[in-house]
Amino acid sequence: MKILLIGASGTIGQAVARNLGARHQVITAGRSSGDHRVDLTQDASVAALLETVGRVDAIISTAGNLHFGPIGEMSAEQFNLGLQDKLLGQVRLALLGQRTLNDGGSITLTAGVLAIEPIRNGANATAVNAALEAFASAAAIELPRGIRINVISPTLLTESLDAYAPYFPGFETVSAERAALAYQRSVEGAQTGRTYRVM
Repeated sequence: MKILLIGASGTIGQAVARNLGARHQVITAGRSSGDHRVDLTQDASVAALLETVGRVDAIISTAGNLHFGPIGEMSAEQFNLGLQDKLLGQVRLALLGQRTLNDGGSITLTAGVLAIEPIRNGANATAVNAALEAFASAAAIELPRGIRINVISPTLLTESLDAYAPYFPGFETVSAERAALAYQRSVEGAQTGRTYRVM
């Protein structure tokens, strides 16, 4: 398969690239690293990337920024960060990317455990991640030509524990390598409209 992976420089992205790269051609893209540059918040940037890469069998996103902070101090502008970046950025990739996928291709987006397990300071992340899951569920019944779409929703990564442990009290962690298996399942499997929870 020819796979386009956006966000390959991140912890999950690197693990996904190693997993799928062992069997497939993986083309990477990111805001500041990878084979190509792309800004998921801009239609023109995503369209240019897709035109440059050409037809692919799978599109994966492990990218997206969120705002973390107390709800009592949060502004609509801060909340909008996650809407424009992680949510609309990945939705934009799916909407434009479906046109460059081969028949039977797949789209895999990334949400997170906060969709179903809210934490303090995480209202933006919970809203965005839950919306991504709902989008994929709805899009799956409309995508043409046998194109599939799934969402991966990992819990806190073991590799990120030092940085994020105070925000996730009592959460168990998973390795990025284990999370990467869910992306493999989404790309190489047959299901659609699913959220794969890696807990």
